[in-house]
Amino acid sequence: MFVYIAGPYTSPDPAVNVRRAIDSAQSVMRMGHVPHIPHLSHFWHMIYPGEYEQWMSLDFAWLSKCDVLLRLPGASPGADREMLEAARLGLRVVMSVGDIGRGAARRAIEAGAER
Repeated sequence: MFVYIAGPYTSPDPAVNVRRAIDSAQSVMRMGHVPHIPHLSHFWHMIYPGEYEQWMSLDFAWLSKCDVLLRLPGASPGADREMLEAARLGLRVVMSVGDIGRGAARRAIEAGAER
């Protein structure tokens, strides 16, 4: 599954929040899924600054391609908007990596190991 990682970005510290998103995405990938980390636009924005709504529009475009939204803890108006958009799109919203379930790739690897 394609998993969109939503969570705080600006507060309290963008660097810490980007790291948390990457850590979560690593766990999602190890489960056999494909994570999307909108927080990585942090680096793009450093080189080519853009307006907030430009980044949200890009995020919504990626969100529409995903199957699940993983909401990381913490206050975030942007992540709250992403959750509302996910609900509008009929996507599953989960609050922890463990709620996603193992992906097909991981299940196939584990099935092969059991033979």
